[in-house]
Amino acid sequence: MAEDDVTPEQLAAIAAENEEPEPVNYKPPAQKSVKEIHEMDKDDESLRKYKETLLGNGASEADPGVNNVQVIRMSLICETAPNPLVLDLQGDLEAFKKQSFVLKEGVEYKIKISFKVNREIVSGLKYVQQTFRKGIKSD
Repeated sequence: MAEDDVTPEQLAAIAAENEEPEPVNYKPPAQKSVKEIHEMDKDDESLRKYKETLLGNGASEADPGVNNVQVIRMSLICETAPNPLVLDLQGDLEAFKKQSFVLKEGVEYKIKISFKVNREIVSGLKYVQQTFRKGIKSD
């Protein structure tokens, strides 16, 4: 082993030292149900129509046993790739874990996440990305 080679344990220690939790200054607004939003400003006809267009008529038809937010798929879009890589997140996730893909260093790409909100308005969704290189968390 050459002097410049770093063991996996040393790499893990370096990654742990460099990991700093970033403070999040965003505070989501107070949660309000769709019914509460429909009740506000009832006398304003144009606002009522606007709310009905965005939120529907207020009748909740979603199954209460299902999560409020369902992530349906994630797409990786790259200008240099012939087609976007679409990852279906609704099926068997164990099979999905076995299917890997490689993102080359320095390649620019966009991520498109498709999700469905079932019952209530969701505020403060948070996207967290972790990057691993050779099994060690990086970035």
